[in-house]
Amino acid sequence: MTQTTTLPSTTEQRRHEFIGGAKATFPLIVGAIPFGIIFGTLAEPSGLSVMGALAMSIIVFAGASQFIVLGLLAAGAAIPIIIATTFVVNLRHILYAANLVPKVRHLPQRWRLLMAFGLTDETFAAVSSRYLQQEDIRTAHWFYLGSFCAMYGNWILCTAIGVALGELFPDMTQWGLDFAMSVTFIGMVVPYLTSKPMWACVIVAAAMAIATAAMPHKLGLLLAAISGISVGLSCHLILAQQKIQHCKSNKEPT
Repeated sequence: MTQTTTLPSTTEQRRHEFIGGAKATFPLIVGAIPFGIIFGTLAEPSGLSVMGALAMSIIVFAGASQFIVLGLLAAGAAIPIIIATTFVVNLRHILYAANLVPKVRHLPQRWRLLMAFGLTDETFAAVSSRYLQQEDIRTAHWFYLGSFCAMYGNWILCTAIGVALGELFPDMTQWGLDFAMSVTFIGMVVPYLTSKPMWACVIVAAAMAIATAAMPHKLGLLLAAISGISVGLSCHLILAQQKIQHCKSNKEPT
């Protein structure tokens, strides 16, 4: 009796990718939970209504930018200043998008629009790992969708919890919960520290971020990112050139 091998259906592949994306993002979600709750607690004291806070998390879905908006609202900043500042802070997403373009070029426009909206630091870290580990990317966008849905649902839920707890615990911002987000970002970076260019990039970016912390409108973050990328890329090109020269020298007859 001949046995036939049953290949997984497209639906099963999609489900597997979707669940895999959510699982890969879960450790990062743990660090984002306090961050979302703190945003909710700060919303009303900063002059943002309950519905405004929830709407911002649903429509904007950008943690760092939302915190900056709260600070600027509390300071009475003008709308153009708020827009310009959040734009600068979110410029890092251009780098994320540039990295993903070759991997999503085959997808229809509706998928790329959805992925653009759901592009966060956590999802980028989880999806980058997926693309590095497996060459087959035909259903990888479902992995992305799983990561995005997990982060999106968590952020909205935590915002709602923060809004609800804001009046009960008005001093929650003094608990030091925001440190969890720093730990989360460190956790995203550490797995990629496997080469000299990556180490150089991280060290330079960290040093520049500290040195330029006092710059207005968070411009120091942009400068730190550009500096780190420039140094990391330069190290990569130098090492690649040295490897080429080494290979050529080994091929030369003695």
